[in-house]
Amino acid sequence: MRKRDIVMILAAIGVAIGVAIGIYVTGTLETGSWGLSFRQEGAAPIGNAGVDQLRKYDAAYLGDTSEKVIYLTFDAGYENGATEKILDTLQKHNVKAAFFLVGNYIEKNADLVRRMVEEGHTVGNHTMHHPDMSKISDQEAFTRELQELEALFREKTGQELPKYYRPPQGIYSEENLKMAKDLGYKTVFWSLAYVDWKNDSQPTREQAFAKLLPRIHPGAVVLLHSTSETNAEILDELLTKWEEMGYRFGTMEELFGG
Repeated sequence: MRKRDIVMILAAIGVAIGVAIGIYVTGTLETGSWGLSFRQEGAAPIGNAGVDQLRKYDAAYLGDTSEKVIYLTFDAGYENGATEKILDTLQKHNVKAAFFLVGNYIEKNADLVRRMVEEGHTVGNHTMHHPDMSKISDQEAFTRELQELEALFREKTGQELPKYYRPPQGIYSEENLKMAKDLGYKTVFWSLAYVDWKNDSQPTREQAFAKLLPRIHPGAVVLLHSTSETNAEILDELLTKWEEMGYRFGTMEELFGG
């Protein structure tokens, strides 16, 4: 075996070990904004908190990395006309996604929210007012942000809001995760996203695929924004490409072993 080949093999082993350590590391969680480090195409990234660290608080950013399954999620703070097409595409592919919504969205778009529920999607809690939750250390104030959204969802749909929570902007603290768990919530981060939320500078189809295809990985929790016109336009082709790569789509219940 040539020296160059040995070096490449050792490098690959080092990447694998680094990913494993990053994914499963335990210890204290630092307050901050959720972030990812991709080390290898097709492999799970390292989050700035490990799987085991998050599991203590019923939180996750990654599913089973031994299976080609994708957990598709959307965040929405407002509606700009793209969601209906996204829902049509999800229905075409029989994919059940999770939509993390804020109070303003549910208040102004009750018909779309009811459609999400009727078509088998999960509606999750993105808080009532979309604040930086890491700055809320008072249990009562934290609870109010989540329970006000629960009440609004109940009013508009007649159903109880599923207990899945995504921190606004991905900003969290260990204390927040504990408070969410105490309220019966599971916190959902992500292992794949891209800059799709800027309406005045939407990514091109090519730019979107350049991020979303090479970086997909087994157990991926994908975050997209349903405000993105690009996402609405490419979703049919994107889901088809992922399916052709051998992936299926899982639910939030499956992500957390329910």
